[in-house]
Amino acid sequence: MLAQVLPKSEISIRENLKWLFVLRNLIIFATIFLMFIVTSGLGIKLPQDQLWLVIFAIAAVNLYTWMRLQTQEPVTELEIFSQLVIDVIAMASMLYLTGGASNPIIWVFLLPVIVTGIMLPQTYTWNMVILTACIYTILIGFNIPLPAIEPHMPDPALMTPEVNHQLHLIRDRHNFNLHIFGMWFGFVFSAGLVAFFVIELSRSLKERERNLAEAREQALRNEKVVSLGTLAASAAHDMGTPLGTIAILSHELQHDFPEHRFPDAYQKLKIMDEQITRCKEALALMSVSAGKMRAESGNIMPVSEYLDELLNLWRADNAKTTLRLFIDPASAAVSNAQIVAEITQTHAIINILNNAAEVTAEDKGIEFHASWTQERLHITIRDFGPGIPPEQLKMLGNQPVKSKKKGMGVGLLLTFSTIKRLGGEIVFSNLESGGAQVEIFLPLITPSYHDEV
Repeated sequence: MLAQVLPKSEISIRENLKWLFVLRNLIIFATIFLMFIVTSGLGIKLPQDQLWLVIFAIAAVNLYTWMRLQTQEPVTELEIFSQLVIDVIAMASMLYLTGGASNPIIWVFLLPVIVTGIMLPQTYTWNMVILTACIYTILIGFNIPLPAIEPHMPDPALMTPEVNHQLHLIRDRHNFNLHIFGMWFGFVFSAGLVAFFVIELSRSLKERERNLAEAREQALRNEKVVSLGTLAASAAHDMGTPLGTIAILSHELQHDFPEHRFPDAYQKLKIMDEQITRCKEALALMSVSAGKMRAESGNIMPVSEYLDELLNLWRADNAKTTLRLFIDPASAAVSNAQIVAEITQTHAIINILNNAAEVTAEDKGIEFHASWTQERLHITIRDFGPGIPPEQLKMLGNQPVKSKKKGMGVGLLLTFSTIKRLGGEIVFSNLESGGAQVEIFLPLITPSYHDEV
């Protein structure tokens, strides 16, 4: 089965739902921690049964969110806002049971507003502001007050005005300290949470800017390739007539210089005729429309057969170059891996082989390493030449480069663009032992995918 690929916008919204799941977990643990401190540490009696019921309810919502993240169904902005509304209702329920607006952690209503402003468009943020403001206002008049925290009361018969005044001062000081602690805890928790989300938001923005920069770079590269393709098609059209004329003259000269009378001249003319035919075939390939679909310009075949056909096609014009072939033994067991034998892909790899053959020494030859799994083919082509100059290594695949060697300019730019267009990857590098290495990664087609198609 082919894995479903989600668009970047859907990935971003799903990531927001994941962060909401994490934030809700933090709030649940913080609530349990505060309940433990208030009930066990401060001795304040709270309606624990009702509070635990609210905590279990919000934990059940979070369990549903976790199960929701395991599915491939698209996540919508309305779904995230709906979950935030559920969180606000849960917070309101807990605050209603613990003093309402007089509770020192009433600041917690700022969190859904902040999260909504970060994750969702402006309209949702203003709706959340209205919702939290309304609930805050309701909690001012409707709530279960916190129980008064009274110091140990002496015998009423011994109560004097001075003792009663001292008891009131102790109670006010205790309530003030409790409120200060609640505000301190609120500041620390909200400051850490806001800082965490701001850092994550900054990271997301940087990631988005980097993706946009890569997209712009890819668009410029594609524009260059299109321009080169247009020039190639125009050149193919302009060169067709002169090559046809040369081919006619070559045939006439072969009749004028028959093989039995002029064997040397006839052999030279025959070689020239073969090279003219090769040029015409190359021009015919350049004239093929670039708008064809990948499957229309190639056929599906096993990887091993494709590599044999590829290397045989290359050897037809490079019989003198030594090629050492290395196939990973583990790949032989992956017999069901298939590849689309796309014609431009084949010529792109042949172009790499030609470049390697041109720069390497004749006595050393070149190396061709291949390994594959069911998902990807990995080809490594190594030469034993002088290597790629560092200043050109950075530009390869991004723009044409000037070089004294053949095939290291426009050809590699087109090769790089072809591999990328077909969903592959190409990496150029120099080896410490000498020579250059080109790694090519190409996607494969498993039989299950082929059957679905």
